[in-house]
Amino acid sequence: MPAPAALPLWWVVVLPFLLVAVAAALVAADAGLTARARGARADALLPVREAGRLLVGQRRRTVAADSVLWRAGGAVLPVAAVLAGVVLPLGTRPVADLSVGVVWFNAMEVLAWAAVWMVGWGPNSALGLVGGYRFVAQGLAYELPHMFAIITAALGAESLRLTDIVAAQRGLWFVVIMPVAFVVYLVSATAMAFWGPFDAPVGRDVAGGAAAELSGVDRLVFAGGRWLLLVVAVALAVPLFLGGGAGPWLPAWLWVAVKTAVLLALVLLVRRRFPTIRVDRFTEFAWIVLVPLTIVQALAVALLVLNGGGAG
Repeated sequence: MPAPAALPLWWVVVLPFLLVAVAAALVAADAGLTARARGARADALLPVREAGRLLVGQRRRTVAADSVLWRAGGAVLPVAAVLAGVVLPLGTRPVADLSVGVVWFNAMEVLAWAAVWMVGWGPNSALGLVGGYRFVAQGLAYELPHMFAIITAALGAESLRLTDIVAAQRGLWFVVIMPVAFVVYLVSATAMAFWGPFDAPVGRDVAGGAAAELSGVDRLVFAGGRWLLLVVAVALAVPLFLGGGAGPWLPAWLWVAVKTAVLLALVLLVRRRFPTIRVDRFTEFAWIVLVPLTIVQALAVALLVLNGGGAG
């Protein structure tokens, strides 16, 4: 009897808590590394205290703000991240095994775009608006190579369903035959979460960027959504390029956890090795380098599929 394609319905409730737990662990690790770099003692409870401070903080108000748009933007970001996560195979099965799982993920990414833009536009603030425009510019730069990288994996499996993409890697992980797509995907995943070297949309040079006017619980929700988006975006690289839960000895769900943890550790390392990249420099690099590389990678995989009947 074949295994069911999707996890039981109650996983719809479990998934947000699981993603929040992973994001909280990542925040704690990042805070510990930051404290160590400054020569201070690592405090595992620092993120908890910071969250508590924001929860009791006052919500900032600005003149002639569009409050609905402003508050909704911060709330939509974590929702978009969780909805993107429903197609992630948590072991062998996702919460929702959609036939267009890749398209669904990309649609939630666009929703996150809208959320950050609303946060920048809503408060009627010059600083927030500059941050919102920066994120749109950064999005336009990373989106094409990002889509080509995802499409390359889907092309190799000849399916848009993530479980099919995982199944196509039983003989050989896609990272071996699609190394360029894998690297470009990780780069664009961090840019998608405007994190690490790609945090210019919320950069301190414009006093906080898109989130400049957020405070209290609004800032906490926005920051939480950003971390959730990073976790989900990086975790998607596991089924796309690293064979999902494939691996010896350990159960599939544990392999997914291990691979995701390694990628998140790599993202943390990169954040400390590279400074913030100016959006105009990243835009130039994306159009001149990343887009041609991903197109060539996609064409190579397409030829492989046509000649051999599949990349896996």
